[in-house]
Amino acid sequence: MRRGKRMMETGRLEAFSDGVLAIIITIMVLEMEVPHGKELAALLPLWPVFLSYVMSFVYVGIYWNNHHHLLYAASKVTGGILWANLHLLFWLSLFPFATGWMGENHFAATPSAFYGLVLLMAAVAYWILQHSITAAEGSTSVIKNAVGRDWKGKLSPPIYLTAILTTFWVPWIAQAIYVAMAIVWLVPDRRIEQALQEG
Repeated sequence: MRRGKRMMETGRLEAFSDGVLAIIITIMVLEMEVPHGKELAALLPLWPVFLSYVMSFVYVGIYWNNHHHLLYAASKVTGGILWANLHLLFWLSLFPFATGWMGENHFAATPSAFYGLVLLMAAVAYWILQHSITAAEGSTSVIKNAVGRDWKGKLSPPIYLTAILTTFWVPWIAQAIYVAMAIVWLVPDRRIEQALQEG
């Protein structure tokens, strides 16, 4: 009964967000042009685009996973949560453009810096959404108790900012930072699931 009530209150928001994220992934893969040659060598010029797609796919997957857990733990939706969610989706919707620009230009400094800016703003937007939900839930919020100090959420923005600045001097270091942060977030974080089970 409790789960049904939660679905009625957050179900539309989760369904809308899932649809947007699915479209984002679809657009990203459509950005990769099919090579005209029929030999494997024809794929070689596409490797920067493919690598940038893989990295972005992982990032979008991470956001989808965390977003799902976040909304699962929420018991209600407010106007502030709706706008915070749209703010997050706005920055995530820029992934196809940032991914294509960076890949087509072989990870050049300016496109890589813009990619980092999108990562930075998406991280900030997710933090805002998380805090909008905990504010609406109050002191008994499952999310607030589960997340605790949220070291990954606090660590991400300054690291992305460092990568953005670094890309103008040593671009490959910035790319390494983007990959490293994806790996950090890829490690399963089951705090919300555990908090729900305990509750």
